Amino acid sequence: MATFTLPKNSTIQPGKTHKAEPGAKNVKSFRIYRFDPDSGENPRTDTYEIDLDTCGPMVLDALIKIKNEVDSTLTFRRSCREGICGSCSMNIDGLNTLACLKPIEDVTGDVKISPLPHMPVVKDLVPDLSQLYAQLRSIEPWLKSDTPPPPDGERRQSKEERAKLDGLWECILCFCCSTACPSYWWNGDRYLGPAVLLQAYRWIADSRDEATGERLDNLQDPFRLYRCHTIMNCARTCPKGLNPAAAIGKIKQMMVERET
Repeated sequence: MATFTLPKNSTIQPGKTHKAEPGAKNVKSFRIYRFDPDSGENPRTDTYEIDLDTCGPMVLDALIKIKNEVDSTLTFRRSCREGICGSCSMNIDGLNTLACLKPIEDVTGDVKISPLPHMPVVKDLVPDLSQLYAQLRSIEPWLKSDTPPPPDGERRQSKEERAKLDGLWECILCFCCSTACPSYWWNGDRYLGPAVLLQAYRWIADSRDEATGERLDNLQDPFRLYRCHTIMNCARTCPKGLNPAAAIGKIKQMMVERET
């Protein structure tokens, strides 16, 4: 069961219940994790009763309605509302996903919403992603080439070369996969995690990149790559339907091939 980074000796307490407006007939309860580290109080779960007849169909619509009309102190990240930016990643009904892509009707009973698991919480549904972004920077996720670009400025690929990037370039760095990975929970300070390793393979697999050896050397470490135990939580939770475990397996295969 996912746990969250809480203050020492603290527990999640029952919080406030915000009732729906009188006369509301299509009511759904949203049980939302609340935590403000500046308050010195323990985390709590607040319940919001929302009339779905006056709300959009997605969980993010309900969160926006709550913030705009019920409780302006509720804090969460969001931007595009189209499953592109990855900002609204959170744990909904026990699964890491994007609030903008999660239909309310898919949840039976109360909608339980918490921040991404096993990460420090900045406030409410906002996790601290500093470590993940530092790890992303460490794999240098950009094209590296010593060969000057062609006169037209484009480094061309064949259709077959381009096809090797499918299932990789679609990653939006929402980090649903990394925060669902038990290996990352246990070794997050040294293991890069599925999201960052998928990004690493995206550049290793790119025919225009000329730093394959350097990139593999950077991953040759007992923890950075090899803590993956193919539990497959990453593929199960990815809101874009990607398979980071497969990308990690291909990196491991390349490691073996260059040593033989």
